[in-house]
Amino acid sequence: MQAEAAAKRIVHLPRVAAVYSSPLERARETAMPIARARRMPIRIDRGLYECDFGEWTGERLDKLSKKPEWDVVQRHPSAFRFPRGESFTELQARITGALARLVAQHPGRVIVAVSHADPIKAAVAHALGMPLDLFQRIVIGTASITAIAYGRTNATALTVNSVDGDLASVIG
Repeated sequence: MQAEAAAKRIVHLPRVAAVYSSPLERARETAMPIARARRMPIRIDRGLYECDFGEWTGERLDKLSKKPEWDVVQRHPSAFRFPRGESFTELQARITGALARLVAQHPGRVIVAVSHADPIKAAVAHALGMPLDLFQRIVIGTASITAIAYGRTNATALTVNSVDGDLASVIG
């Protein structure tokens, strides 16, 4: 229902060139109603993938939050690497690089990129010029819409974690 609601908001946007998604099933499931509403295929892009949590993958948050490393994840994420996984710094470089590449492929157009909370938060922090260590303060809800305008020299966050309202007035 949340993905359908997002699709209803995105369908009216002008200049949408493509719908991209992380390869993970939950992202593709969110992208499907959007792609269907726009009558476009979903293009899979690995740069939109969730953070590689390494050995923490699949663990319960209540268990992970008891680990001493959890405080580093929350307070100083730029200094943390998931055991046998990715660092938040690498995640931010990957997601912002992927978005820059996708934007460059569709100059002057709107792209829809369906990803996951941590990559989206990292992209928003980058667009705002916010230190990565503060990105945990950003909230990204399931099937919410975040819009970032990428210009020649900078990025501008247009809306973050939006779940209702007219997108065309913001993104237009």
